[in-house]
Amino acid sequence: MKKGVLLVNLGSPDSTNPKDVKKYLDEFLMDPRVIDVPFWLRSFIVRGIVLNTRPKKSAAAYQKIWWDEGSPLIVISERLQEKVQQKVTIPVGLAMRYGSMTLKKGMQELIDQGVEDMLVVPLYPQFAMATTETINVKVEELKEEFFPNLKTTSLPAFYHRKDYIEVLAKSMAEKLEGLEYDHLLFSYHGVPERHIRKSDVTNGHCKINEQCCVTDSPAHQFCYRHQCYETTRLVAEKLQLKDNTYSTSFQSRLGFDPWLQPYTDRTIERLGKTGIEKMVIVTPAFVSDCLETLEEIAMEGEEIFHESGGKEFTTIPCLNDRDDFARLLADYIEEWRIIDTDKAIA
Repeated sequence: MKKGVLLVNLGSPDSTNPKDVKKYLDEFLMDPRVIDVPFWLRSFIVRGIVLNTRPKKSAAAYQKIWWDEGSPLIVISERLQEKVQQKVTIPVGLAMRYGSMTLKKGMQELIDQGVEDMLVVPLYPQFAMATTETINVKVEELKEEFFPNLKTTSLPAFYHRKDYIEVLAKSMAEKLEGLEYDHLLFSYHGVPERHIRKSDVTNGHCKINEQCCVTDSPAHQFCYRHQCYETTRLVAEKLQLKDNTYSTSFQSRLGFDPWLQPYTDRTIERLGKTGIEKMVIVTPAFVSDCLETLEEIAMEGEEIFHESGGKEFTTIPCLNDRDDFARLLADYIEEWRIIDTDKAIA
């Protein structure tokens, strides 16, 4: 069977026009694994409230970070795809979970090249309902409806793999070299606390407290919170960071339900008010810079820090299309290509 690979990222609106942003937000926020409430309530929240006010604000935010070539996330993902393709011998496609670069188009393009066995690579180091799971579920739905003869495998979360940690730590070390700072903040995208409990395969381990994420459990395979804290721990160990010089937070909450804490914006504010003058922030839940990293963190985060008394605010870029990251993905692909078993990428 001819093999192929589909890299999958989040997606972006087609332009910064509010109409395009509204269309994109509707698809994104109406995903039941993003806002996991009954359809009628999700529709009321998204289409009755959010989409009446959010598109203009989001469009203005996209305008701040939009490149001449288009969406930064799309452009970066395309560059990464090209680099990975140069390093492997099988077709490498690209798709987005939301927006015009649909999963269906990406799958069809590979099938048109004769691909019968496809590795899906969600471009997220950690597993979450709103990222990896929604991609895998959509792929299965499309297979059943349009591509019944296509065999698929999904790359598991790679947050804890030594080779990934080495690449991430190296990218950070390059930015930190010669830089004086008081605190390093690891900021991950936020999810509602209920997502953590829903993903708990033990139906009881996840208490969302200080102990559950550091106590071994099968739940950790799908626990986004554990995987974020473990990413921080492994990188801190690799970089030999001193205690009390780094911490973890979560950004981008929506609505009034409890989301993972501590919140990034409040953490930045607290650090500034408690005398931290020089801080650095990294966003390891993303492999590609996007609205959340370029606008919410690099722009809004810096503004909050300065207003709170901080002086120097440094952001570390995502891995983007770094050569070593492209090489890492190529290695994962080769493992799967050579050894025809799920164990090759487990």
